Amino acid sequence: MQLNGFWKTAAAGIVAVAMLAPGCMMAQTSGTVLKAAEVQKLVPATVFYHGQSAPTQLRNAAGVKFTDGYYVLAALVDTSGYSTGVQAKYQAYFIAEVPLKVGGESLPAGVYGAGFVGEQFVITDVGGHDALTVSSGDDAGLKRPLPLQFIADPAGGFRLYFGRKYVVFSR
Repeated sequence: MQLNGFWKTAAAGIVAVAMLAPGCMMAQTSGTVLKAAEVQKLVPATVFYHGQSAPTQLRNAAGVKFTDGYYVLAALVDTSGYSTGVQAKYQAYFIAEVPLKVGGESLPAGVYGAGFVGEQFVITDVGGHDALTVSSGDDAGLKRPLPLQFIADPAGGFRLYFGRKYVVFSR
C-alpha cells in the first residue's frame, strides 16, 4: 500500500513538472519589443568602448524585455572619434542581461559593440576584440526599415535589424 502511495506521488510530481516545463521555457524565451520611450529610459546617453566614450543615438535605440524581466538593448553610436577600422565593426552598443543564441551561436550576457560587416553580423567585446561572427540576412520585404530596430521573428525569438539587414537572436 505504501508503494502504491509512492507511485501516486511520483506520478503527480511528473505530471506537475511536465505541465510547468512549457511555461518555464516560455517565460525564458518570450518577451516584448519595447516602445521607444521605454528604451530611452534604459539606454545610457554615453558608452565606453575601445578606450573612448561616445554618445549613443537614443532616437535609434531598441530593446526587448523578456517575460522574466531581463533585457536586451541596442543603440546606434556616434563613432566619429574612432578609427575607420573600429567604425567598420562598431556601429551599435549591444547589452544582453542574459546569455543569448545569436545566429545560432552562443553569446554570454554582457556589454558589446556590434555591427554588420558585409554579409556578417559581428559582436566585439568592449576592448574591440571579436567575440562572435555570424551570417546575417537581408529582408527586402521589410516595409519601413529603420536604422535600428527589434522585431519578433516569426519562427521564434527576435530579429535585430540595421536597415534591412538582420540577425536572429533568442534565449
